Amino acid sequence: MSKPIVATASLAGCFGCHMSLLDIDERILKLIELVEFNKSPIDDIKTFTKQCDIGIIEGGCCNSENIEVLKLFRKNCKILISLGECAIMGGLPAMRNGIPVKECLDEAYLNGPTVGENKEHIMPNDDELPMILDKVYPLHEIVKIDYYLPGCAPRADLIWAAVAALVTGDTLNIPYELVKFD
Repeated sequence: MSKPIVATASLAGCFGCHMSLLDIDERILKLIELVEFNKSPIDDIKTFTKQCDIGIIEGGCCNSENIEVLKLFRKNCKILISLGECAIMGGLPAMRNGIPVKECLDEAYLNGPTVGENKEHIMPNDDELPMILDKVYPLHEIVKIDYYLPGCAPRADLIWAAVAALVTGDTLNIPYELVKFD
């Protein structure tokens, strides 16, 4: 019998949600018995090689490349999970949402205290660079999301409970203790 296939990605975030996934500790060995990873930093597969059962995405969408990756995940994954605050609400990267993009770029590349000697006032501009979006978007504003796992970063036990339930066909019943943050 073939294992369910799981893909993961990090968009505009800090990679902390993937670190929480790794924090399931010895249960990672059980997870490896239950699933096959495809297109994930966990196995270093860079592109989809087959259709996936579950896609887990952390981080929001702040540039055109994030949108492309997210749409590719939606196309290649039967179930898509928004993992963490950045994916669900935009998180810390969304703090720029009230500031015009030009002002953000000027601060980052021309006028900021850590810019250094950019006397020519050169702004990065190359077709290879992703275009910055007008704001940081949560994933559900771009594609349909099936499940949301909150937290910054979500607790390892929450991630384990959700993924284990989905891959074994159990009911996804998350106890309140795994999502409360007091």
